Amino acid sequence: MRLKLNPAGLAAAAMTAIVLPAAALAHHGWGWTQDEESRLEGEIVTISFGNPHMHLQVERDRGGFGGSEIWEVDLSPPVVASRSGFGPDHAGPGDAVVLTGHRARDQDVLGFKAERITVRGRTFDVYPQREKTLADR
Repeated sequence: MRLKLNPAGLAAAAMTAIVLPAAALAHHGWGWTQDEESRLEGEIVTISFGNPHMHLQVERDRGGFGGSEIWEVDLSPPVVASRSGFGPDHAGPGDAVVLTGHRARDQDVLGFKAERITVRGRTFDVYPQREKTLADR
């Protein structure tokens, strides 16, 4: 038996082979974040330890502007974080948190990708392979 691909099927297969890895790279990459490291401090509103990445919502005081704002924060995949010792027993809603990582390039987006999380007096490096430029607090 001989397998025949028509040109349209071949083109669709080629596009799938290109688009799927590119989409995965965009989702898991750091391209949406600023190059410079920064800090985000606030209180955990929600926390999810699910895949593909752990996720927090952090409420931060707006300082001199009054009120507060909610930031969307991505951490590493749970399996990577667990190697650093971080897991569900270490953080929860209401905990004060200090995050070190990279904020969204778009200043209108309250998004942050954290490399380190400090909560309940402990710091966890959830992206140990990433170079750090800011010291722990």
